[in-house]
Amino acid sequence: MAEKVLMKGNEALAEAALRAGCRFFFGYPITPQTELAAYMSKRMPKVGGTYLQAESEIAAINMVYGAAAAGARVMTSSSSPGISLKGEGISYMAGADLPGVIINVQRGGPGLGGIQPSQADYWQATRALGHGDFRVVVYAPSTVQEMADYVYTAFDVADKYRTPVMILADGMLGQMMEPVVMPEPRDEQIEKPWATTGHKHQRAHNVVNSLYLTADELERLNIERYERYATIEREEQRAETFLVDDADIVVVAFGASARVARSAVVAAREKGVKAGLIRPITLWPFPTDAIEAVVPTAQAFLSVEMNMGQMVDDVRLTVAGRRPVEFFGRTGGVIPTPVEVLVKLEDMNETIAKGGE
Repeated sequence: MAEKVLMKGNEALAEAALRAGCRFFFGYPITPQTELAAYMSKRMPKVGGTYLQAESEIAAINMVYGAAAAGARVMTSSSSPGISLKGEGISYMAGADLPGVIINVQRGGPGLGGIQPSQADYWQATRALGHGDFRVVVYAPSTVQEMADYVYTAFDVADKYRTPVMILADGMLGQMMEPVVMPEPRDEQIEKPWATTGHKHQRAHNVVNSLYLTADELERLNIERYERYATIEREEQRAETFLVDDADIVVVAFGASARVARSAVVAAREKGVKAGLIRPITLWPFPTDAIEAVVPTAQAFLSVEMNMGQMVDDVRLTVAGRRPVEFFGRTGGVIPTPVEVLVKLEDMNETIAKGGE
């Protein structure tokens, strides 16, 4: 059996990225993700990689663009306002079909907000990470083990579909410590015939660019990209289900909120409330299949989030008016408690028992 080590979430992300073959990291310090960059600064030189603290978040994402264009496995990390600054560069990467991994260890907002945990960047990650027609794959881990596992997976998915991939964590997961089994290191070189690696007159020049001045050509490329996104939606949805087979109320929660929601579901069952949990692991593609599977048997849905209500929009779009969908959230860095969620579940159960009055 592989040995477990006690690690902070931020450090587990960094170590797993190295083991996935990441050899370039460009970032800029911001709480609560700074430990990730600090860990990379110590470990990257020891594995023959490059660590560089850029002069700004904007510079860092453009360095990621350059390394990705040359075929490297490359990563950057930041926290909420820093990700906003990276938005233009992420859009350029998507427009140039470049793989890369972006870590967002969320903090409260808007603006500078606070350094406490938050999930208020859901819309940004899944709807508006940058300008133009594009999507990125978004993973939402809920444990330190998953922080390691999904950053490891993220590099493979990024390369497979030639797209940026985001890990959407939060300050709680980044700072907490849990036992984790690290994935096995790998150093195999992935063939990227499109990369700008020099050609020595043996092939045509490779050009990496996101500028297309002919409307018809840009439309063709965007349609082609969305065909690839449709494949991602079919093949890459991930979710965990818990006690949903006979659930009257299905809670939907991701990341740190899912840990709270799971405890509330267990407590609800002990009180005779038939609750269950769907935990989206991919926020895009949103796990519509998992929700569709329980719509026929569920009486209602509850979205639990650390924001003012964002993922609840995707739950409602999927449920499409066939069942009531309610929301419970705390914001500004306040973490909801299992007791608070339990009270909401009991209220919903009472409404169901009265016939939805």
